[in-house]
Amino acid sequence: MTTEPAPTTAPAPRFSGGGEISFAERPVPRPGPGQLLLAVGANAICGTDRKQYLEGSEVTPGHEAAGVVAAAGEGASIAEGTAGVVYLMDYCGSCRSCRGGFTNQCLAKRADMGFTHDGGYGPYELVHETNFFPIASAIPLWQAPLLLDVMGTSGHAIGRALLVRPEIESVLITGAGPVGLGLLAAARLTFSEGTRILVTDVTPYRLALVERLGGIPIDASKQRIAEALRRNDLDEVDACFDSTGRGAVRQEALDCLGRRGVLVCVGHGEQLVLDVSMDLIAPERAVLGSEYFRFDELPANLELLHAQRDYLGQIITHRFPVSQIDQAFRVFFSGESGKVIVEQ
Repeated sequence: MTTEPAPTTAPAPRFSGGGEISFAERPVPRPGPGQLLLAVGANAICGTDRKQYLEGSEVTPGHEAAGVVAAAGEGASIAEGTAGVVYLMDYCGSCRSCRGGFTNQCLAKRADMGFTHDGGYGPYELVHETNFFPIASAIPLWQAPLLLDVMGTSGHAIGRALLVRPEIESVLITGAGPVGLGLLAAARLTFSEGTRILVTDVTPYRLALVERLGGIPIDASKQRIAEALRRNDLDEVDACFDSTGRGAVRQEALDCLGRRGVLVCVGHGEQLVLDVSMDLIAPERAVLGSEYFRFDELPANLELLHAQRDYLGQIITHRFPVSQIDQAFRVFFSGESGKVIVEQ
């Protein structure tokens, strides 16, 4: 794969706040030692982008990028023309967390790509080669972002639950946004065929996606979770995964856990109030947090994407050129979509 030399400047989306996105000419950086300049091919929209969309951003957002190495800095071992995805956290590689492989818990990270440094909605992105993961050419760039929040964050959360509850036979997922749909797909591919996976949401479009992916859709605008469980011949579930970040939803999910059940909080947001004796000690339940995923989880996810491209690809419902990025955001935040991809 060959790439054209990068220009000195290029137009990139500018997030001004209030949902306004314009384009402005920005300098294209040159890679330093150990760095890569990527020609971005695609970036997936995430719910975390909402703050930058509404409040504006000094940097170019986008933290689910896939692209091709356009230039490599001194000492970099990844060749120009290599396709891959960008790991959100520019981890240091030497702190206690990184030495143990917990790159998602780096104590001295250099950047959060798309938040503190320019990300993947622009045509070029500068990264350290340590947080760039090469992929095979068989995976198109528009599909490669599935490896990140959809598969990475979701698969990591499933793994967290299995640490404390190895035998999971029933699952509740609250929220059917892209991470919730990723959790559904990861659960369907991880647990036995007979495992019942219930997924709540209030949007008919996303509830239909739940059913298509093999989950049991629960319209949270029409019934409480406990009632939905009873209608599906369940009194409780073994594991709950909350992707909404809403306190009331987490509370309701906790109340549906059986003995030795585990609640994994994946979505950032509001609080959860616990009665330690009644909610945790007596039933031996666990409440866990799950933050992004480890860099070393990417190879297994790439193998899974190769094997399950048709199934996982259903989570991507819309693709827009970057010239229509404003429309892409409107579609995503309408709730009438799964994962939305913005392509260069």
